Amino acid sequence: MCSDTTIKDDWPGYSLDLFNYPAHYCGDLDCVIIPHGVIMDRTERLARNIMDDLGDHDIVVLCVLKGGYQFCADLVERIKALSRNSSHTIPMRVHFIRLRSYLNDQSTKDLHILGAEDLSFLAGKNVLIVEGIVGTGKTMETLLKHVQAFRPKMIKVAGLLVKRVQHSLACVPDYVGFEIPDRFVVGYALDYNEYFRDLNHICVISESGKKKYKV
Repeated sequence: MCSDTTIKDDWPGYSLDLFNYPAHYCGDLDCVIIPHGVIMDRTERLARNIMDDLGDHDIVVLCVLKGGYQFCADLVERIKALSRNSSHTIPMRVHFIRLRSYLNDQSTKDLHILGAEDLSFLAGKNVLIVEGIVGTGKTMETLLKHVQAFRPKMIKVAGLLVKRVQHSLACVPDYVGFEIPDRFVVGYALDYNEYFRDLNHICVISESGKKKYKV
C-alpha cells in the first residue's frame, strides 16, 4: 500500500487475522485492503479539502445509494464538525438517489436511476455528488449528464474509491479517497448482491464468497 493513497496492483492486503469482522463471512474474504481507521482518516482529509474549496457555499449533497451511504454519512459528519470550529461554514441539504447497474460481480449495460426523476430543485445550486466507488466511469458519466440537465450552478464529485480498470472514461472524481486495483471489493456499505454492507473494513471478496452469494 502506498502513502499517496494509490494502492498498487501487487498489494496483497492485510491478513484477516489482524482484524475483527463478522464470523458469518468466514471464508468469504481474501484480505482487508483498507482498514476502517484508514478510511476515517482519509475521509477527514477529504472533508478539509471540500471545506477549503466550498466553504461559505450552500451545497446540496447527492448521496448515491446504496454503496455510498456510509461514506456520505461520515463525510457529512466531518464537514459539519469542521464547520462548527471554523469561520467557514457549509450549509448542506442531503438528497438520496440510487443507481443499479451490477449483477453479481459484473457491471451491466442497464443503469437505473431511482429517486432522481425530478431534480429541478438543483437549479442554480452547488451540488456535491458522493459515491462509494467509481469503476469504468460510465455510471458516473450518465449520472452527471442527468444532473447537468437540471442546470445546477456547480457540480463536484467525491468518490471514496476509484478502481483502475480497462476502458475507463476520463471521469475522475474531484475528491478521491483511494485508487485501487481492479479487484471486487466489499464492506463499508459496498456490497455483493446485498451482502457485506455490514463490514467495517473494505475487503476483497474471495471466489468462494462470490459463489456462495451468487444469484
